[in-house]
Amino acid sequence: MDETEFWELIDSTREAADGDPEDHADLLVERLVQLDPDSVLDFARHFEARYNRAYRWDLWAAAAVLLGGAGDDAFDYFRCWLIGQGREVFEGAVHDPDSLAELLDDFDDELDGDAEELGYAADEAYEQLTGVVAPDLGLPPQPAEPEGTPFGFEDDAVLAARLPELWQRFGAG
Repeated sequence: MDETEFWELIDSTREAADGDPEDHADLLVERLVQLDPDSVLDFARHFEARYNRAYRWDLWAAAAVLLGGAGDDAFDYFRCWLIGQGREVFEGAVHDPDSLAELLDDFDDELDGDAEELGYAADEAYEQLTGVVAPDLGLPPQPAEPEGTPFGFEDDAVLAARLPELWQRFGAG
């Protein structure tokens, strides 16, 4: 599975789920079990590589703005959700988290920003196909600390200064 096929699976299942993260994960599992186990592992590698790539302080701050705060677990689930939004949103956010102000049509903190189940879709599909737990993907582990320079994103003034467009559109108000 190449990168284009990965993003096509993400997009088609998100659209079929009307953006609902739980339905998205269920549909993704349904699609993945139609593939062979090696393709499912390829999908898992693509997902995990992007998940690790999004482990950045500035994206964590964006999650804090959008969710009204984000602890470790919330940021993990946010990164899954971000991948689920597709290539344009994901790449735009990794390049410039403040661009989420333009890239997102809307954001409902009750529904959006948490797609924990997407992170398990490939594992679930692999297990359904083979009856065993997916093997190690052979990727480098997530770094101990997010990439970039940490800053106090519990401080509204800092968030507003670092992510002005995102703060103006989705911040405390």
